[in-house]
Amino acid sequence: MTPGSGLQAGLKNRHLSMIAIGGVIGAGLFVGSSTGIATAGPGILLSYALVGTLVVLVMRMLGEMSAANPTSGSFSAHADRALGRWAGFSIGWLYWFFWVVVLAVEATAGAKILEGWIPAVPQWGWALIVMVVLTATNLVSVGSYGEFEFWFAGIKVVAIGAFIVVGALAIFGVLPGVHSDKASFGNLTDHGGFLPHGPGAILTGVLLVVFSFMGSEIATLAAGESENPQQAVTKSTNSIIWRIGVFYLGSILVVVSLLPWNDPAIKEKGSYVAALDSLGIAHAGEIMNFIVLTSVLSCLNSGLYTASRMAFSLGQRGDAPKAFAKTTSRGVPMAAIIASVVFGFVAVFFNYKFPDSVFLFLVNSSGAVALFVWLVICFSQLRMRKIIQREAPEKLIVKMWLYPYLTWATAALIVFVLGYMLTDTEGESSGRTTVLLSLLVAAVVIAVAVVKQKLVGDRAAVATADEAPADKVSVG
Repeated sequence: MTPGSGLQAGLKNRHLSMIAIGGVIGAGLFVGSSTGIATAGPGILLSYALVGTLVVLVMRMLGEMSAANPTSGSFSAHADRALGRWAGFSIGWLYWFFWVVVLAVEATAGAKILEGWIPAVPQWGWALIVMVVLTATNLVSVGSYGEFEFWFAGIKVVAIGAFIVVGALAIFGVLPGVHSDKASFGNLTDHGGFLPHGPGAILTGVLLVVFSFMGSEIATLAAGESENPQQAVTKSTNSIIWRIGVFYLGSILVVVSLLPWNDPAIKEKGSYVAALDSLGIAHAGEIMNFIVLTSVLSCLNSGLYTASRMAFSLGQRGDAPKAFAKTTSRGVPMAAIIASVVFGFVAVFFNYKFPDSVFLFLVNSSGAVALFVWLVICFSQLRMRKIIQREAPEKLIVKMWLYPYLTWATAALIVFVLGYMLTDTEGESSGRTTVLLSLLVAAVVIAVAVVKQKLVGDRAAVATADEAPADKVSVG
């Protein structure tokens, strides 16, 4: 294949399967779950279940559209067709912005762990090394990205699977050599009840856990570079229920059953480390640091891949520089990858130089993008279902349940969550700050999209007028 001829089908079925499974396991599950448990107690399970249900429904909609039309632009390309060029442009660039900020966040998190192991290299040095290595991996070929992600995601999956099995054995009192006096399903209700802080804490928990689910949609973007995109999308869409059920609900259930939710160790050490420590497992902290590092590298790897493919899709549609749509002989969009990683490096610099001003703004202003993306998927699916039924009904292999009622209900729930975030006013990264700054950035991007569409439309009209016969051109 010659340079510039497009993406290639370099992802194997095992790559896609692991990308789909690993996509729902973010580093936030390991790092952020302790705050959620402290806020909602065992009731955090309902928060995870609520957000998990939301993600299942949204991914079902996305699966329906992507199975009918697999593309590297995924929901951005669908929004482009269903809602208009302004929608595809806006959500595509917002999604790109979200992931390049995530690159900086994850690079810094990984650097902290690595510096703790080898302090001779400064934290910024580790962040640089991690970014360079993963950039090189993505530049080689999509197959090398898939291979790295296969092993990164594999470690996460095995780790959580082992944690659930060991934890369950301990709870039932059949784990050899371990007799924990705290492990019991009684922990779900014995310390102030299942909802120690009241039902309202469930919604507060939703705000804390919703962003750890971002990444579920990566499989639909990656499917465009697989040998059988339609089959890949269908498989990942159908399996998301058990993936969320096992990895999120299963592991959090084990944590809050092994230890009382208000055990100080959960906040001090982190929920998973505290749970392992309670079983007397040696070096629990270092084991979990290794797993978190793997999750961070996986997120970085996928973030760079996802941002570059979205930039590639925008370039193809004329919504980004044309260079973004050019590929190497290996089918790699080099310019799109380099542009994404350069912004990531700039964000890393801001994190070290201006952590409480510029970088905090970047994090807060991209924080609600996940919910914006999900909302756009809902509205796109409402229109795309009609288009697919009219033009190619045989492509409706995956169907959204109870269309259109469940789609509208999902959209309403997302709007409710955004509205509830506005009531959270505590701290510099409060829900209100996140929503308002994200809306500000979204408004700027939409304004650019509308102006661009108007200019392109005016140019097209002028070109049409210039090409028309003189006697048919109206004057005055």
